Amino acid sequence: MSATNFYEGDTCGRDGCAGVIATHPPKNCSCHISPPCSSCTDPRNFCPECDWEEADDVEVQTINNYVCKIEKDSGAYRSYSPRPLDPTKIDWRWASHTHFSMIKEGVYPFGTTREALVAAIDGTFGGRFEYHSPATEQKHGSFKYIAYTD
Repeated sequence: MSATNFYEGDTCGRDGCAGVIATHPPKNCSCHISPPCSSCTDPRNFCPECDWEEADDVEVQTINNYVCKIEKDSGAYRSYSPRPLDPTKIDWRWASHTHFSMIKEGVYPFGTTREALVAAIDGTFGGRFEYHSPATEQKHGSFKYIAYTD
């Protein structure tokens, strides 16, 4: 049984359950900024009778810089979003830019020198910063770097 076959108001039917599928309200909805938001697309259905949660039928994996939610039964992708960056280390997401360069956009902790940052993200043939916001003791640094790869 796939979780996508059940909608609010349907009879549950799992192991003879006569409960009615309900939906948890979204938390921190941001659809007014960029619809649909992850709060509204995350699995929210549940059965109050047998304690089934739609979220239990979904597996979370990180694939190529994205956090993917995949149905356990069918393997279908439910949603994906960019993986969160770790500001306690030099961490970035990559994206293609041109046929000979890529974009590396990320964060780094306070105390990281520009030289150490460039050494970690530099392309095969160098690169350049689009922007480089220095880190302070209160805030991590951020950058966007064009790495020349070919």
